[in-house]
Amino acid sequence: MDYYFINKKEWDKKLEELLESHHVFAPVPNEFSLDYEVLTPSLIPLISYNKPKPASPLKIFFTPIKENVTDPVKSERPRIIIGVPNCDIEALGILDEIYLDESFEDIFYRKRRENTLIIGSDCFDTQEHCHCTTYGVKPWVENRADVAVSIIKDQVILKVISEKGKSFVTNTLSASPLSDRGMISSIENRHREIEDLLNRTNKELPDYKETGRLVRSSSKAIWVKHSATCVSCGACTTICPTCTCFLLIDKPGFHKVKQLDACQYPGFEKTAGGEDPLKPLYERFRNRYMCKYVWKPEKFKHIACTGCGRCIEACIGKINKNKLFIELAK
Repeated sequence: MDYYFINKKEWDKKLEELLESHHVFAPVPNEFSLDYEVLTPSLIPLISYNKPKPASPLKIFFTPIKENVTDPVKSERPRIIIGVPNCDIEALGILDEIYLDESFEDIFYRKRRENTLIIGSDCFDTQEHCHCTTYGVKPWVENRADVAVSIIKDQVILKVISEKGKSFVTNTLSASPLSDRGMISSIENRHREIEDLLNRTNKELPDYKETGRLVRSSSKAIWVKHSATCVSCGACTTICPTCTCFLLIDKPGFHKVKQLDACQYPGFEKTAGGEDPLKPLYERFRNRYMCKYVWKPEKFKHIACTGCGRCIEACIGKINKNKLFIELAK
């Protein structure tokens, strides 16, 4: 891949200029965590690079919580999203399969994808529940984004991934080609260090395919045990970068509203006749893992869990799916 570089001060200046023509988002630290903010000139120096991971998944930019799908597709200012970790970028694989399926394409999703430039951020650190490598996801960006960014001292190193990204780097930023092999090697060495750290940390965790086999063959007892503290809040599904369930709600005037839904909500599969195959809490709890590790792999090419760990961090009941899977493996 082609590498380019630009001085950090010049990079910040270019970002400020882009605010006049684009909506630009980037992760900024706050009191509690790290999350995407709409950039203003004062926030540009506060952007966090090469750290996992924004509290919100990337899907919030492409699948809103609620939208009227009978409205015409509106033209919007182009968007740039900076600092996206690879676990979220890989999650676009299954979202694209679902929403860009040629037999029933979501025109709103496609418009947002086309209107967005994604600048990924290689992870130079880890968090407690990160486990991307267990499922074959690298902690650095190689696909689906347009550019990947790394900060080395006072230089912004840009790895070009798409043609759109190349145009942005060369024409918009006027960045220079990077020929310093030592600087590139330092980035690649950091990649391997983080990959090795994640592999060591999660060595007991089964891989994606094995997890599916274990979930499919599991007994009732383990699901009753681990669902005991679940409050059916749906946080694990709404925060997940790959979960896609939604309702279509009919409104007066022949309007139809698409609204985020979650398989962990009570009544998720309740029918008009009052039947509910997922009424028992443990059944509803297990259903999510069956979906991610068994049913979706049967239908889609891309994985339905990229190991970001957000579901563990968001759980009010302190349920750790990784501990569940390790227990299953034993």
